[in-house]
Amino acid sequence: MSLLVVGLSHRSAPVSVLERAALHADAQMKLLQDTVAAEPATEAAVLATCNRIELYADVDKFHAGVAELSTLLAQHSGVGLDELTPYLYVHYEDRAVHHLFSVACGLDSMVVGEGQILGQIKDSLARAQELHTAGRLLNDLFQQALRVGKRAHSETGIDRAGQSLVTFGLEQLALGADVPDWARGKKALVIGAGSMSSLAAATLARVGVAEIVIANRTAERAERLAEILNDAGDVVARAVPMDSVSDELTRADVVVSCTGATGLVLTAEAVAAGRGLDTQPGTDGVPSFRGSGAARAARLPADHGTEENCPLDLAPVQATPGFSVLGEAAVAGMAASELEQHAAWVDNAPRPQGAVALVDPVAEADVIAALAATAAAIGRVPERRRPEPVAEIPRPTPSLFLLDLAMPRDIDAAVHRLAGVRLVDIESLAEASADAPMAADVDQVRRIVADEVAAFGAALRAAHITPTVVALRTMAADVVASEIARLDGRLPGLDDKQRGEITQTVRRVVDKLLHAPTVRVKQLAAEPGGAGYADALRTLFDLDPETVAAVSRAEDSTTDEKDRGSS
Repeated sequence: MSLLVVGLSHRSAPVSVLERAALHADAQMKLLQDTVAAEPATEAAVLATCNRIELYADVDKFHAGVAELSTLLAQHSGVGLDELTPYLYVHYEDRAVHHLFSVACGLDSMVVGEGQILGQIKDSLARAQELHTAGRLLNDLFQQALRVGKRAHSETGIDRAGQSLVTFGLEQLALGADVPDWARGKKALVIGAGSMSSLAAATLARVGVAEIVIANRTAERAERLAEILNDAGDVVARAVPMDSVSDELTRADVVVSCTGATGLVLTAEAVAAGRGLDTQPGTDGVPSFRGSGAARAARLPADHGTEENCPLDLAPVQATPGFSVLGEAAVAGMAASELEQHAAWVDNAPRPQGAVALVDPVAEADVIAALAATAAAIGRVPERRRPEPVAEIPRPTPSLFLLDLAMPRDIDAAVHRLAGVRLVDIESLAEASADAPMAADVDQVRRIVADEVAAFGAALRAAHITPTVVALRTMAADVVASEIARLDGRLPGLDDKQRGEITQTVRRVVDKLLHAPTVRVKQLAAEPGGAGYADALRTLFDLDPETVAAVSRAEDSTTDEKDRGSS
């Protein structure tokens, strides 16, 4: 076995990198085709979800395989190799099997124990089978991973260790309230009709929302999902085209979005317009959603410098001695380029007429210049003292709840600035689940994974020697046939009964001589480090390598036919 996996996930990379590296369906197909076309790989499969991108391959060279798979991931994701490399992980042989089995059981999920990953693994295998990039190794591996995942869910309480991403997201939206109580009577808008969106719609129906509207680019899929929901329970469901989303926003209480779009599906401006909220353009051209000018002015102390036109759009802070929006604490941790912008603004910062400056602007500019020099030397400014906490501005109780389960994101992150709107996305879910308690069932699942990895490795190693054993027995049968033919030439007077007895006797002798060695070599080959026994057998009996390879090809062809028939 030369199984190699190269990938990145929510455990190794920030959400911003995962978002940029996300692969749409066409990119996944091209990645598979290019991988098997590359020299080190003979099989390939891609597992791409909202929080992981992994490329599995059967390779003949480890280092060349790592280099090639990493390069291909970078090329097809659009993220430069130098930028991507620090976030990549590599697993080989048994460690690669252990990783996939853990993923299948939900141990590596953002929400431990979620079962959605099993469907995604199944889709990954189906895609590789359709493109004929999955051979015997990856077919066996992924099918066994599905069995291991199902075993973990049926034999343990791993489901209690976490929920699906949808359920966990709704819990975060509900802010600690009981989800059915929070959801009861609400109107929901689900954008998308794929597997995750369908799960979201089914979950919303189960927790008691009154109405679900499905918006999707393909009308038939939206209508089908709405029909299923209407047939299944008490919820009222209907399908609408995507261009009706803005109208539906005016009625919705909850929005869940998970599409395969590469750009934003809901911009902050669209949400604001749909809810009748005010927006003001920020200094960088990106909309900034703020309260009224009077409300902002009320937050500024009378003797404090204004933040208006500041290139960094710094939030106002308390006017306490030794700290100001212009000072050291406000810029601690900024990059040198940002400091230069800030210093230039400080030199010309307007102050309200008659205001008394807490810190002399010239001295303040000198401090910032010194900090900029430090940043140029070490990259960033170390925080020397923590700013005083900014007074929390009361926000109205949310009336619109947004759950973004897409990667890359469907909903503009800027909507969190809108009053009365609560957004939960993949990034905030990752933060919320980072410290989730691990149930005792997780340990039981880990033991299952360890046992299954050992069994899979043993079966694979045993299977590796089977073609050699078959070739040995074929050679022995050829020798028997040759010797019987030779005997016929020497003893032409033998009748059929005599010839049959002699033939059977010779075959029994050969079988008995080969039985113990071939059984034992299969046992030895199944143990860790047993791969060398096949080579030893070929050398000892001078077996033709091409004969062994022909047996392997025949077995692989039979396996492929069986897999295609069952998929």
